[in-house]
Amino acid sequence: MSKASFAVASLLVASVASAQPALSAAPSTRATAVVTLSPPRGAQGSPARISIDYGQPHLRGRALHTPTLVPLDSVWRLGANEATALDTGVDLTIGGAAVPKGKYTLYALPTARGWKLIINKNTGQWGTDYNAEHDLARVDLQHRALTQPVESFSIWLVPSAQAPARSGELRFAWDTHELTTTWMVR
Repeated sequence: MSKASFAVASLLVASVASAQPALSAAPSTRATAVVTLSPPRGAQGSPARISIDYGQPHLRGRALHTPTLVPLDSVWRLGANEATALDTGVDLTIGGAAVPKGKYTLYALPTARGWKLIINKNTGQWGTDYNAEHDLARVDLQHRALTQPVESFSIWLVPSAQAPARSGELRFAWDTHELTTTWMVR
């Protein structure tokens, strides 16, 4: 390759590389909590799933309870960006509330007196589009203060250790707050 051809090729590669847009990480990621429920041994049927898909915001040095992050006494989207989606292939009881199999949106209502989980029948909307007329249930959440802060908002569906695991705990954690309620197949 001649020096002139090399120079032209180098300029071409450099101009193509500089034309590429700069990529950066999204401020919030998506995460999913899943429990797969298998039928009893020897029984017919396929496994059923319970899943929660949510936006996972990160503290990044911010205070949790602020008007722009998680305001007290206001409905919060329980995550970031798109609404937090519960999809259950079985009828459930969540914190004492009957939840028929199907798709729902989860919200939270944090207050100084405690937190509530809101199970809403409206689905597919942006996380901040909340309409109380579509609430299926509001469930009290148990609060526990954590000694070590959790940087990224996280949701877990924790199956019971007792067999068969047809029940468990729904757990949320962020900053120094852990919130829980029970879930059980009906």
